[in-house]
Amino acid sequence: MKLWGDGSETGEALLDEFNASIGFDRVLFREDIAGSIAHARMLAKQGIIGKEDAAAIESGLRRIEGEIERGEFVFAAEDEDIHMAVERRLTALIGEAGKRLHTARSRNDQVALDFRLWCVRQGRHLADLVAGLVSALHETALKHTETLMPGMTHLQHAQPISLAYYLLAYMSMLVRDHDRLMGSAKRANLSPLGSAALAGTPHPIDRAFVAAELGFDGVTLNGLDSVSDRDFALELLFNAAAAMMHLSRFCEELVLWSSAEFRFVRIADRFTTGSSIMPQKRNPDAAELIRGKTGRVYGSLMGLLTVMKGTPLAYNKDMQEDKEGVFDAVKTLSDSLTILTAMLQDEGTVFDREVMRAACARGHLSATDLADAAAQKGVPFREAHHLARRAASLADQKGIDLSMLKAEDLALIDPRLEGLTDALSLEASMNARVSAGGTAKSAVLDQLSFIEGWIKSVHLVKSPQPAGRP
Repeated sequence: MKLWGDGSETGEALLDEFNASIGFDRVLFREDIAGSIAHARMLAKQGIIGKEDAAAIESGLRRIEGEIERGEFVFAAEDEDIHMAVERRLTALIGEAGKRLHTARSRNDQVALDFRLWCVRQGRHLADLVAGLVSALHETALKHTETLMPGMTHLQHAQPISLAYYLLAYMSMLVRDHDRLMGSAKRANLSPLGSAALAGTPHPIDRAFVAAELGFDGVTLNGLDSVSDRDFALELLFNAAAAMMHLSRFCEELVLWSSAEFRFVRIADRFTTGSSIMPQKRNPDAAELIRGKTGRVYGSLMGLLTVMKGTPLAYNKDMQEDKEGVFDAVKTLSDSLTILTAMLQDEGTVFDREVMRAACARGHLSATDLADAAAQKGVPFREAHHLARRAASLADQKGIDLSMLKAEDLALIDPRLEGLTDALSLEASMNARVSAGGTAKSAVLDQLSFIEGWIKSVHLVKSPQPAGRP
């Protein structure tokens, strides 16, 4: 018999399907079973149910978990959600003892528990994948500390940098992504079980015992908030959206760089596809898909924010819409991180040093260095800036890059530029910026050393998995 309605109606198929969440929340079966085992142990410890009943419940739940993992479990049409599906099967297996499991809890705090466990575990898993991508970027950067390339602003050539320096920018973004994922998992790692429907329970339960069994750091403060809170899911979605944005930016550049106009990189064949009509094509589909799938993660974040914006306390059926977007966003980010890491580690992905170096000889990348050198000789910077601009114009007239001007060319512009040809060197320009965070090789090696230490620290402290068996 359904938990809703007066028991006499047959119900309509469309309404039943519209109301049910079993089609997607079955993903939470491990968390649901782990939570139920911990709850049963607590009930027995507190004398609320007998130890024999608790043992039967745990044995039955272990059997159900195996059935689901093996694909033997039959999800019935009348199962509204994973909680009722498991309870129905448990009662069929062990009889009356199965009906005692739901003592001192509600589906409200039960789903809050399951979803928290899943989000905490997935957040930590995503953080591990992010660390793996940082490691792959670090390995690539170590090979390219002297690979010169044009740094850009407004997609215009600006100043010479190294490829390692460029990759360090994305490592910095991903370190922040990792920190956000781990921080959110830490904040979410509190057990809501025991809040019941919204106001707690009169039974003498031990919430802290259940929390410890499941690997939580403690219990939530207020029952009303606990059953209606989805901040932990929203944080996970925001973190996924921010990480996808960073991956999308990198993939956008890989798409540009692999084009005939740039030719900075050749992406390994297995991450590209051909054309149905043009045999020469090598389309960077993997990078394009990561860029495109970023939008669906943004959509999931906005979707859940919209669901939650007008829901009164406490639980409302609207909140059944909290899961599918999160499930999809986590899978999208997980797949994207895995694919991008493999793309960088593939020997077929090659950055072209010569083409990148040649690109630095376009756009007058050492103009700022000429202005800085003149300023160091005592020329007011604004005037030095003007002189460097005149030098760039002269190079345009000659059809060459600024870095190719001779000493006599500079003297012709202004005597104060005499002796500053060394400032036009692209390598000297890159290595002149020795400030912390700069592009000089010494500064880049310092940054790489920091990232190496960070990688070791996060790999030494491997993420615990709180959703495992209690």
